[in-house]
Amino acid sequence: MAVASVTPNLLPRKLAVAILALLACSFAGNHIAARFAFDNDTGVLLTILCRSGITLLVLAAVVAWQRQPLGLPVGTRGWQLLLGLLIATQSLCLYSAVARIPVALALLVGNTFPILLVLLGWSLGGPRPTLRTVLLMGVILIGLILALDVPARLASRGEANAHWTLGISLAFCAACVFAGALWITDHKLASVRGPVRSLLTLSVVFISMLVAGASGVMPSGLSLPGNSTGWIALASLVVLYGMAFTLLFVCVPRLNMAQNAPVMNVEPIATLLLGWTLLDQALGTLQVLGAAVVVCAIVLLTYRK
Repeated sequence: MAVASVTPNLLPRKLAVAILALLACSFAGNHIAARFAFDNDTGVLLTILCRSGITLLVLAAVVAWQRQPLGLPVGTRGWQLLLGLLIATQSLCLYSAVARIPVALALLVGNTFPILLVLLGWSLGGPRPTLRTVLLMGVILIGLILALDVPARLASRGEANAHWTLGISLAFCAACVFAGALWITDHKLASVRGPVRSLLTLSVVFISMLVAGASGVMPSGLSLPGNSTGWIALASLVVLYGMAFTLLFVCVPRLNMAQNAPVMNVEPIATLLLGWTLLDQALGTLQVLGAAVVVCAIVLLTYRK
């Protein structure tokens, strides 16, 4: 007699890919809206506070509806707190980068976390990267050099170049801490239920932004939008991020992420197109070519048979 499977029914491959592409575009739109908000005097801390707060409320309602217990296994509380702090840092660094450099470049550098995750896992006793992985990493680095137009930036000097360097550094910092967060999730919090982990992580992010705002670490971090455009952008990023995060949270068991997760790398491409269309952030031909090389190599790096 056949044994009933406890695995959720997976969605058809085409539908799952379409949903993931939609989510990637929503996350891309969230970053474009964030840039509009920053350009209209909205504080970085305020955007993260609103984004995480509204999403937290929706997620709490979903968890309550599913009647998920909030208890944590023994020995995981410290790791859960660290995960939340890392995600808060990643959000702050990435949004700060988006405020300084073209959004597509910020996302491109931020999406290099798979390389850092492989290196982190190896340094902590994990498997050694294969030759294929090392070659793909090299391709990604070459693509980044083209996309970021590094030779031209090194040849130029001035305040604009310093602004660019800070933005790239913040985006790379976001990639580093996100890689650390993923490692903790896989190796230290695997026993924690996904709904509980997501809810507690967002709670730490929200509280961290409140503390940072109250402490005055970023004097203009909680600045309100200066005009209606800023308010519309703030509302848009909250809706786009909240919708994408919640839909991903609800649908992920049926999306076969092991096979379909590389579709999420559509986000930098969507960001590039939206940034060019809405923000007039056009990149040169070599930069676009470099961006395409990076995205394709990351897809190959993260693809699992």
